[in-house]
This record gives sequence, structure tokens and C-alpha cells, in this order.
Amino acid sequence: MSWLQNSSNAASSGYRKRPLYSVFPTKPAEVASVQDLFEFICSGPLLDKIGVTQEKVADSIDKWLSYGRYICQLFQLNELYLSEPQKARVYHYYIPVFIWCEEQISQHQSSFNEEDEIPPLVIGFSAPQGCGKTTLVYALDYLFQVTGRNSATISIDDFYLTAEGQNKLREAYPGNALLELRGNAGSHDLALSIETLTALTKMTREGTKTKLTRYDKSAFSGRGDRADSSTWPEVEGPLTVVLFEGWMLGFKPLPVEAVTAVDPQLEIVNKNLEAYYDAWDKYVKSWIVIKIKNPNCVYQWRLQAEIAMREAGKPGMSDDEVRDFVSRYLPAYKAYLPTLYSEGPNGSDPKHLLTIEIDEGRNPILAT
Repeated sequence: MSWLQNSSNAASSGYRKRPLYSVFPTKPAEVASVQDLFEFICSGPLLDKIGVTQEKVADSIDKWLSYGRYICQLFQLNELYLSEPQKARVYHYYIPVFIWCEEQISQHQSSFNEEDEIPPLVIGFSAPQGCGKTTLVYALDYLFQVTGRNSATISIDDFYLTAEGQNKLREAYPGNALLELRGNAGSHDLALSIETLTALTKMTREGTKTKLTRYDKSAFSGRGDRADSSTWPEVEGPLTVVLFEGWMLGFKPLPVEAVTAVDPQLEIVNKNLEAYYDAWDKYVKSWIVIKIKNPNCVYQWRLQAEIAMREAGKPGMSDDEVRDFVSRYLPAYKAYLPTLYSEGPNGSDPKHLLTIEIDEGRNPILAT
């Protein structure tokens, strides 16, 4: 989250308590600031994609201001002094995606009768490692909470095999570098994911509770292990939305010759992928796909994440270990991303799919 940090203008607790419009020092400045922000919002690359016109922005500008203030509070930013990248991230990315999610929730709920118990909408986020999807989900989850929605977040990382299970997988496929470490299809506990997702979709009543499994990537010098169950967070129903993110969410199995042409070691991974629709994708009703032009940028993004982990005092992988780690994911990216981008995630409905292309700075760009 380093791109969001602004230590010199971090919001103080006193600042957070002020009314929304007090951030504008005078009436003339307030109008000018709102007008400038309105024009900036309308220049964003996602408005057309989410079906929002300039007129709709004008009609709901108070909501945009409120959402922006919430996000600035979350990341301890002073909304008066946002850098251009920060302003773009808030008003061109996070808020438009939140508005799209809100519309998806409304459509989902309207498909049920008034007397029905409405299950939470599961929104899937398929995006490469390090591209900022976890921070995006973090921001969306916060916006849901402060606007009265009860939400839960999970990651495919939460369903990785335990360290012991990973060792057994490695022993079962000696010499296959793609299954030597966590990541590719086959390295997840699919029974656990089915159990968790099923429980979450049944959280329609007051008082229902479930614990969400969590994974500790820093364990065993970065090789990872499932976190102790005593540390798992508990969520309580009724849930409105579940945000489910992962680097390979929605990947479809391909003909054997297509994957072996990329890397012969992908054959068993591709076979393993056949079970993932029933374990993950079938629960997802709305999809967000974050698209990149070159999978090789994943290495730099992952390196930044590991450096941040080490600087936070947590054990992380060295630069060489990161390079080795990411190399085990690149074949899957090269094999499966073209189909994901051209056909959408496995089982997705184009009416409930938002594709966002980002640049190397992790910001949305206009589709080309």
C-alpha cells in the first residue's frame, strides 16, 4: 500500500471527526474544488464500463465525496492534498468499482422474492499476483462496512494446503517445479474451500456465524502454512456480499496440447484444474477481471510485496527466491490468461463481468 501513504498529510483523529464539507475552507473554494473533482471523475477510464454518465456523477456527487473521504480515512490520506496517482486510484478505480459492485448487489437481490432469504452475492476478483487486488478488496470491504453492508473477504490463498500437505504434493510429483511450492492447481484444499463457500452463502440470518480460514505466507521462511485456527476471523450474518479474490480464479482447463506447448509440466496442473469449477467458480455470480498486458511484470510486483513484508518485520523471500517463486506461476499465466481475457472466467455471465485493464503502475487504462 506504499503508493497510498502520505506521511506528511496523514489524517489525524481530529480531522476524521469533521463533517464532510469542512474540508473545503471557504464557499468559493468549495465550489471550485467540487467542480474540479467532478471533471476529474468524469475523465476516468471506467465510467463507460460501469454505465455511469456525467449526469449520474453530477446527481450523486455527494456520494462520490463521501466515498472518497472514507477511503482517505482508511489509508490515512488528507483528501485536500492527494497526489495525482492517489487521486486516480481513489476516484478512477476504487469508487467506480464499488459503484459497479453496488449495482450488482441490487440486481442480485431483485432476482429474489420479498419473502425469500437472500444469499450474499459472491463477487470474484481474478487478477495476477501483486497487481493490487488485495488492496482493492480491502478498500471495497471497508466501503461496504461504513455504508451499512455486511461483507466478508476470502482469498484462494486461504485454501492452500498445509505445509505438510504441500510436502506430500511435492513428493507425489518429483521434478515438477510447478507443484514444488504453493500456487498452481493441485496445491489447494478444495474440500475446505467448498465447506467455507457453502457456509458463507447460507449466512442469510441474524446470529449465523462462521470462521474464515487464513493462510500465513510468512511461515517456513516464506514457503507458508495454514494459520492456526485460533487466529481465524469470524463473520456473522446476514451477509450481503462476499469478496473472493485470487490470481487464478476463473481459469478454464485447456486441451492438453495447448498447455504442454507452453510447458510440459502444466499437463498435471491442467488436469487438476478440472475440479476447480465446482470448488470455486460456481459460487461466483459477478466477476471482476483485472487485465495486464505482460505477465512478466508480476515479478516486480511480487518483489515489492516481499520487500514490504520484510520491512514490516515479517520473514519473507529473498530477491532470488522471489524470482524462482514467480517463475513457477508464469507458465499458467501464459497458458490461461488469453482464454480468461477473451472468453471470461469459467462459468461467467458477460452481463455480470467487469474487465479492467491496468498499466504497470497498477492503474486502470482505457481499453485499446
